[in-house]
Amino acid sequence: MKILVTGGAGFIGSHIVNAYIDAGHDVIVIDDLSSGQMELLNPKATLYKMSILSPEVKAILEKEKITIINHHAAQISVSRSVADPTFDANSNIIGTLQLLQIAVSLNIEKFIFASTGGAMYGEQKTFPASEEHPCQPLSPYALSKFCAEKYIHYFATQYGLNTTVLRYSNVYGPHQNPHGEAGVVAIFCERLLKGQQPIINGDGEQTRDFIYVQDIVQANTIALNPQCSGMFNVGTGKETSVNFLTQCILKASTKPISIEHGPAEEGEQRRSAIDSRKISERFGWKPGVSLEEGLLETFNYFQNKTT
Repeated sequence: MKILVTGGAGFIGSHIVNAYIDAGHDVIVIDDLSSGQMELLNPKATLYKMSILSPEVKAILEKEKITIINHHAAQISVSRSVADPTFDANSNIIGTLQLLQIAVSLNIEKFIFASTGGAMYGEQKTFPASEEHPCQPLSPYALSKFCAEKYIHYFATQYGLNTTVLRYSNVYGPHQNPHGEAGVVAIFCERLLKGQQPIINGDGEQTRDFIYVQDIVQANTIALNPQCSGMFNVGTGKETSVNFLTQCILKASTKPISIEHGPAEEGEQRRSAIDSRKISERFGWKPGVSLEEGLLETFNYFQNKTT
């Protein structure tokens, strides 16, 4: 198949590109490299360096005879979405809408969308949250993903576009950017390698559902199946406190560094975990990498980058 991966030089997208190429697919990448990195891009992929908002996108997809769109390009910073909701909406809503229109006009066979489970459900009423849990976006970022999902549903029902929405929990692993606000694992790994203390916001008892990036890749491989349509949570279903996560990273690093606690983040979600039984029961997906294994792999990746 000829697959377009938007954001294919980024953290998650680059892993998906590798998996698709390893499976024998031809992969085209659109990435403006604002956060993606050339060093992460598989050399067998064809890169078009541009924004998904570019008017040239349709002509590229037509020329390349794309059959599947995997859409990972996004504005992912919650704080930036709060500071500049218009920028966030242009990227995450308008950018997605343009791709949906192109998909319909070119008779694209499948549209796969990377969404958020961790932020979509807000302060959860039940744990872990299933896809039926009320959506309560608490940031412009989460709201833009929610709006994009609604447009995807519209195009699926109105035009018969085959769509898959994957709502991720908190993804970590190699290739993650340690310089942004997202990705506590990457940030802590880099601090430890510099001999600096990990700084935990607040008391550290806030929980997240941490999932290793290769398990996310497996879900994106399943999503290529024409029968895999609809919305699916992709997470472990387990709550892990930031305190416990930090102890696991320290153990992986074997570094005798103490932990520092800073002020709590204003408005930070207290607990989060999502239920992935739907994709597990229908398509056999399940997380295959434990937290300890994934953190060791991730720390080793960052350590090797510095040597």
